[in-house]
Amino acid sequence: MSALGAGRSVIVLGEVGLDADLPQQISDRWDGHFATATYKGSGKRFFQQIAWQLEVPTENDEGKPLSMDLLKEEIAMNCNESTLLVFPEAKRLTTGIRYWLEDLIFNGVVVCCCAVVNPKRDIYLKMLEVELELPNDKAIRKMMRQEAQTLGLQLSESRLAALQPLVGRNPVLAKKTIQQEALGINPEKLPEHAQYLDITPLIMAAVSMLGVLKFWGMASGDRTLYVIGGVAIMVGLAMRYVGKVGTNRKRYGQ
Repeated sequence: MSALGAGRSVIVLGEVGLDADLPQQISDRWDGHFATATYKGSGKRFFQQIAWQLEVPTENDEGKPLSMDLLKEEIAMNCNESTLLVFPEAKRLTTGIRYWLEDLIFNGVVVCCCAVVNPKRDIYLKMLEVELELPNDKAIRKMMRQEAQTLGLQLSESRLAALQPLVGRNPVLAKKTIQQEALGINPEKLPEHAQYLDITPLIMAAVSMLGVLKFWGMASGDRTLYVIGGVAIMVGLAMRYVGKVGTNRKRYGQ
């Protein structure tokens, strides 16, 4: 919020669901004109949403709706340095909208875009990046419990604990998982998030290294080739697994 207050346009990065309440939180603390809109395929409807919130006329003197180009001009003329525009789905903004925003930013209008990742093109390259923190496990457990209560679902703490690994630290997944549980369609499965490191390759590598002991036992005395060959095979297999260590660091929704 400090960056917005200083007149800097920002792009807020975070997993899907983390920015759900962000527009409301910003509007409550912004002293000037404020508007938020999500592009859903209709450019005219998009600009009408902005115009209505900024109390910009959307009709001409004859009562006919303004065209999209005239709406853009009217909004631009009524925006100034005290105007803040928030766009929850930055990746949906078309090229034409981004070029229009570029002019507004140049004229001092403050723009806040939300996205899972920075698209890193045109207007986004000049915006300050602000990353939202994931809720802690305690907060996620509370969200799951509240969602269960809303649905009238009785879940024990042990069941909540079993479901939480599927949720990670994402509010959307927390509610989604409880809703699936209420419908009986929540089988144990791999999580949709990628917040945790998969250490399976490390485990397999450790198990493979234990095989060296077997070859060493078989290679007692002068059976040096058994030792060399066995160790080489198992070390190679272990390195193969170690080379696969990693995790998909993509955020949920990317």
